[in-house]
Amino acid sequence: MTQKEGQVVGLLLAAGGGRRLGGRPKALLEHRGRPLVEHAVAVLRTAGCARVHVVLGAAADSVRERARLDGCVLVPNPDWEQGMGSSLRAGLGSLAGSGARAALVSLVDQPGIGPEAAARVLAAYEDEESLAAAAYDGERGHPVLFGSAHWAGVAATATGDRGARAYLKEHGAALTLVECGDVAHPYDIDTPEDLAHLE
Repeated sequence: MTQKEGQVVGLLLAAGGGRRLGGRPKALLEHRGRPLVEHAVAVLRTAGCARVHVVLGAAADSVRERARLDGCVLVPNPDWEQGMGSSLRAGLGSLAGSGARAALVSLVDQPGIGPEAAARVLAAYEDEESLAAAAYDGERGHPVLFGSAHWAGVAATATGDRGARAYLKEHGAALTLVECGDVAHPYDIDTPEDLAHLE
């Protein structure tokens, strides 16, 4: 494990209940024969995150039973229905005392974003002040790298489904955008039509 791999922890937000998918938890949607949450963990590990924290909410017990998440730290989010902001707060909170100096945050419902894009954003890590995000044709997207100096500020502003949007906008001058449009497709699995993206 390189020093960078030890200092940057993968943080996967996988608590969503799939409201627009008829209440099908996103973590358990099938992709290439396995639950989507497994695929997303593998992306973070392949990109270079030796440690991965997974925030669970909707159908958390079923996710634990059906998905192989060996070696991951599973973080419960009892407030998952309040939106992605609550998952981001729970995930960052789980990193306290872990020795991590940065978190590479990804979303479970973006299977078009693979290890290449995640590794590019991870490579932007320098220290606990680092702040970087993938960009797609210049538009900010996921994954996002938050150095630990930013965690308290992100947690304080992460509400509803906006996650860290307000914080990133406020700190735009410090944000490094890492173009990934040539190696990834940032679609979300939100609606029944989007299920066509899964294999």
